[in-house]
Amino acid sequence: MQDKLHKTDEEWKARLTPEQFYVCRQKGTERPFSGEYYDCKEDGIYQCVCCGNELFGSETKFNSGTGWPSFWAPVAPEQIQTEDDTSLMMRRTEVRCSRCDAHLGHVFHDGPPPTHLRYCINSAVLRLIKR
Repeated sequence: MQDKLHKTDEEWKARLTPEQFYVCRQKGTERPFSGEYYDCKEDGIYQCVCCGNELFGSETKFNSGTGWPSFWAPVAPEQIQTEDDTSLMMRRTEVRCSRCDAHLGHVFHDGPPPTHLRYCINSAVLRLIKR
């Protein structure tokens, strides 16, 4: 695993678009069906827009019908971390980048085999590196 990347809010604001900062650093969410990658079918690796950490491969992407890119597994378990999220008066599991702690989205237990997981990820936090 790579070393942790720490930056101030001012450094992140200089590096990210306002929407990327809102989603990645303030735990925001983009509107469904509005993101660049929700319907993308191109082959490649999805990296963290903040730090370049490889997060998800296109081979695990599926159409969940939710309006956000969905994956059934990360590239490797150590590339992400999860944490309980009790905001919005419900219990969910937040997904974050293990290198820079960027908020990526949430994971749910209603995905397809083989994991039965649905990593529901904001397009704003991703950068697709095409193969």
